[in-house]
This record gives sequence, C-alpha cells and structure tokens, in this order.
Amino acid sequence: MRLLGTALFGQRARRRWIHLIVGGALFMPYWLVGTVALGPFAGSGNIFTGGLGFQLGAYGVGLPLAAVTALFPLTRPMSVAAARALCGVAPERFADGPARGGDARARTAGWFTLHLGVGALVSGATLALPPFALAVAALPFSAGLRSSEIGRFWHLDRPWLAWAGLPVGLALLLALAGAAAAAGALLARQAPRLLGPSPADRLAAAERRAAELAVRNRLARELHDSVGHALSAVTLQAGAARRVLDSGAADLGFVRDALAAIEDTTRRTVGELDAVLGLLRRGEDDGELAAPGLDALDALVRGAGPRVALTVEGDTAALPEAVSREAYRIVQEGLTNAARYARGETVTARIALSEDGVEITMENPLPGTPPVARPDGGRGLRGVAERARLLGGSAQAGPVDGRWLLAARLPAGGGR
Repeated sequence: MRLLGTALFGQRARRRWIHLIVGGALFMPYWLVGTVALGPFAGSGNIFTGGLGFQLGAYGVGLPLAAVTALFPLTRPMSVAAARALCGVAPERFADGPARGGDARARTAGWFTLHLGVGALVSGATLALPPFALAVAALPFSAGLRSSEIGRFWHLDRPWLAWAGLPVGLALLLALAGAAAAAGALLARQAPRLLGPSPADRLAAAERRAAELAVRNRLARELHDSVGHALSAVTLQAGAARRVLDSGAADLGFVRDALAAIEDTTRRTVGELDAVLGLLRRGEDDGELAAPGLDALDALVRGAGPRVALTVEGDTAALPEAVSREAYRIVQEGLTNAARYARGETVTARIALSEDGVEITMENPLPGTPPVARPDGGRGLRGVAERARLLGGSAQAGPVDGRWLLAARLPAGGGR
C-alpha cells in the first residue's frame, strides 16, 4: 500500500501531474482556435458549451497547430526547462540550447504535441472529475443528491443503494490519480528520446568541452610559468642574500641587488597573476592575457637567479604579439629550469629573429649529481612544447655533450 501511495501521490508523481497541467494550460490557446475553426459547424449553440464531440473536434484541430508552432528553435529550451524540473529525469539526458536541424526540430515538435495533448486530457479530467466523484461519494449522506441527476445517472436514488456511491467516488479519484501517474510516467520515458541530444548536439558539446579544456590548459601554463619562475627566482635570490649575510662579508651591494630583484620579480608576477585570475573570474574563453613579450626580457633576466648571458639578434618589436608572448614564456621556463639545476653556473641564452620567425637556444652545464626528481615529473618542458606546437613551431630539450640544451623555433606567422 505504501508503494502504491508513493506511486500515485508521491513527490515525483505530484510534480509530473503539475507538468501535465502546465501542458494543458499551454494547449488552451490552440483549443480556442479549434473551437473558432469549428464554430460554423456548431449550429445555433454556443461554441463553448458544445457537446463532447465538438470539444474533441476542437482538440483534434489544436494538436496539429501545436506541432507546427513547436518547430521554432526556442521551443526546446522551454520544454527542457519544464521537463528537467518536473519529470524526474536525470538532467544530463536532455539537450541544451535551441533545436538545430530537421531531426531535432521534429523530435521537439513530437514532444511538445505529446505534452500538450496528454496534458489537456489530464487537466480536463482534473478539473471535472473530482467534484463529480465527491458528489457521488456524498450520495449516502444527502437526499438531495440522491434525487438529483447524479443519483439517477448512477441509479442510486434509493438510500440503501446510495452507499455504493462512496466506494465508486473514491474509485474515481484513485482512477484519476492512476491515469495522471501513468501519463506522467509515459512522458518521463519519452523525454530523453524526444528532448535528448542529437548527433549535432553531441558534436557541439564535445567542441565546447574541447575549447574549455584548451582555455584551462592555457591558463594553467600561464600560472605555471609565471608563478613557478617567480618562486624559483625569489628563492635563489633570497638564499644568496642570506648566505652573504651569514658569511659576515660586508657586500651590502649584493644583498641590495638581490632584494631589488625579488621586489621586481614579485611585482611583475602579481600583475600577471591578476590578469590570469581575472580571466578565470569572468570566464572569458577568448580573452587575451596581458602577458609580457620579448620586450620585457631585461626585467626577466635581472630577476633570474642564475647568471645569464643573453644575446638578442634582430628587432623584437617586429614579431607578432602572440609569438613574442610565447617566446618570452619559453625563455622564462628555461631560466626557471636553470635556476633549479644549473647550480649557479652561467646560462647562455640566444634569441635570433629573422623574417621566418624566432629561434631560441638556451644551454647550461649539467650538475655533477642528478637533481632530485619532482614527484609529478614537472610540466614546464611539456608546456614549452605545447606553446611551440600551437604556433606551428617546434621545441626540444635534453642533455647534449654534458650540457642541458633547450632549443625552440617559432614561425613569425604563428601569431596570426
């Protein structure tokens, strides 16, 4: 009994019943158009008080009209919103956005017609049947009802027969609840098939996910390169200054330079971090980061931990902004790796610009003992390869003849 009561009157059943009543309310304009269309055939009677045949005729005229109007693309979002809230179907089984393409529109029209058609019948029964059922159930207690048309219709005008009206009235109410529950279950079963994603919707969703993943990866690379480099440089500069102070040497100029480098590095990194976090807060997929380019190399080198011998051949201002920005990040990652592993040795960096693009070469001596591997294996060199590949270039990094070599080539047209 509890399962039956839940199936007929539980929260899900009540929501589906409301969903059907909403469909009936939406069908009312179409039904009114149907009554007007059949008005000339109604005779002298009022079209709103016509017989059952006339009402069913208006119902039949309204259904095709509902199907035609459901072909508009925005019908699906409205239907999906109502079905998600009231049908008790998992939200991910529905399609998002307007219906595009003939198949999606046809399925949406089928759902809209089914929802309104079944909803109109259930709504009509919900309005008409409960008062009638309550009147039948009250026959044993009212002589006036027993002598009315209701009592004569059920042949329950005698008091001893009128007691049959009580179970009959209750049975009518249960039948209405059962019909509403069955209709709601029917719509819930058909909702994923008629309002679910089409192949075109799945392809569009996959493209959106790929674009979102690309944006997240891009922001992750920016955070890794800017923050990772800043932390490495600050750690080395602070460590060098501490060692000078601990040694008792009065080289205050070196300490002052180290603190100035820390200040410049942190100030620049905070600005870059604000730009990245601003994009994350706004959720702008196509926004451009306010990242520095090759024109900011001097500040980058000043804040780097190791000694850097930098050579720039060509005019950095001639490069497209995107290429200059990615080249800066590649040099930054090279300096970050050198700060971790070069053990204070000089890092040689050469940037050669030509009409074809820019070539970056960075090398430093390998440490005598291998560095301790990072638990996650590091992501910096993978980020360098991704940056070069996205611009149509290439990048390689690895040990060569006792030195660590990072070489990258970016085409000048990669920024277009």
